[in-house]
Amino acid sequence: MGKLLLLVVIALVIYGLLKSYSRKMNNPPSTKVDGAEDMVRCAQCGVHQPKSESILSEGKFYCSDEHRKLHQK
Repeated sequence: MGKLLLLVVIALVIYGLLKSYSRKMNNPPSTKVDGAEDMVRCAQCGVHQPKSESILSEGKFYCSDEHRKLHQK
């Protein structure tokens, strides 16, 4: 009786693992998280920051107006 119970428990664990694996294969994770923002690199110092906080000038991104002026000299 104990061996039968052990086999049933093992079968249930295997079934659960296969079902979980199947669910992961059918629903791959999305590549972009809601609320995530693209990061850009400052052309002067190389610091990465959110695109909305950077300064765009002549097709290049800068972390501050000072770095924009320094890079354009």
